[in-house]
Amino acid sequence: MAADQLSSGAVPFVIPNVTGNGTSTGWGDVATIIPWNIYLSYGDRRVLQDQYPSMKAWVDYMRGQAKNDLWNTGFHFGDWLFYRPFDDNDGRSAVTDKYLIAQCFYAHSTQLLVNAAGVLGKKEDAAAYTQLLKRIKDAFLREYVTPNGRLVSSTQTAYTLALEFDMLPEAQRKQAADRLADNVKDYDYHLTTGFLGTPYLCHVLSRFGYTSVAYRLLLQDTYPSWLYPVKMGATTIWERWDGIRPDSTFETAGMNSFNHYAYGAIGDWMYRVVAGIDTYEDEPGYHHSRIEPHPGGGLTAAAADLQTGYGLLSSHWQLSNDTLTLDLVIPANTTSTVYIPAPEGGLITESNHPLAEVKDLSLESVGRGFLVVRLGSGAWHFRISQ
Repeated sequence: MAADQLSSGAVPFVIPNVTGNGTSTGWGDVATIIPWNIYLSYGDRRVLQDQYPSMKAWVDYMRGQAKNDLWNTGFHFGDWLFYRPFDDNDGRSAVTDKYLIAQCFYAHSTQLLVNAAGVLGKKEDAAAYTQLLKRIKDAFLREYVTPNGRLVSSTQTAYTLALEFDMLPEAQRKQAADRLADNVKDYDYHLTTGFLGTPYLCHVLSRFGYTSVAYRLLLQDTYPSWLYPVKMGATTIWERWDGIRPDSTFETAGMNSFNHYAYGAIGDWMYRVVAGIDTYEDEPGYHHSRIEPHPGGGLTAAAADLQTGYGLLSSHWQLSNDTLTLDLVIPANTTSTVYIPAPEGGLITESNHPLAEVKDLSLESVGRGFLVVRLGSGAWHFRISQ
């Protein structure tokens, strides 16, 4: 990607650059998003060292396009393939302002550059781009947010990106999350997001206490939803929510792939939230992992296994009647902060022993429905009963 990045810092639509010199928010941000996530997954600073000039060039390109810290010029794909019904007389199409989206990703890439600068010890860059980030978010608030906290685009994607990238002041985030959840309910628990909103939608809902709504979206089986294509016979992820329409006709053949990754991003929420395996920035590569499973949605079991650089990391849970079992494997030479679902008045044991008697287990806190413990390596078997 860096080899095909333009001298201006712009990132072409496609790598290798076979389509020309165009660029777009949400696509060009691969320059920052991928290096940072590889670093979190593997803990190897080398990828940040190698890609840092490319990351910085992309952010500087956006800064050069912006006016008064607002990137509201040029072409963008926007929230590609969002929900838009035929004969849309009452305005149900989920159109999100493309420049609102651009400003959100401009902020996100700048934040990731600040993160990388911090890891690499580039203190001057970290300070300078932190100041830029504040100006970007201030410009977002002036342009796209009313004094009451309403976004100019009242779509799922708009609220999702604003919340995922912390574009709103702390005091305005809860009401924005409430608006997002209400929007999902208004569409009868259907998503309306396209390529740029879909990856973050369920994550944001869970972050702000709406995991039950996220489960409703995951298990929805009418159009538009993840399970609608399955009902229509899909064995791979489609490019469009309605590649085959409910009346069994096909979308335009010019762009209607039946094997396209984008909407498969829901898998990330299933791994990190349903099963609960996640990373910490302070000790990347799963040297310090986070495990916070979220049973729900009528599921009776979930299991995730990840081969990290230290060995196997596992989180399996099973729900039977009023008893939840949680089986974990923590790799050698690592630790994990585990959020054990803890109903009020429930009994929790580890391998049939009260937690107070368990060695290598450190109780950190209790609250918001979880018992938080720090675990060392090994196999752990928790039983939580009412």
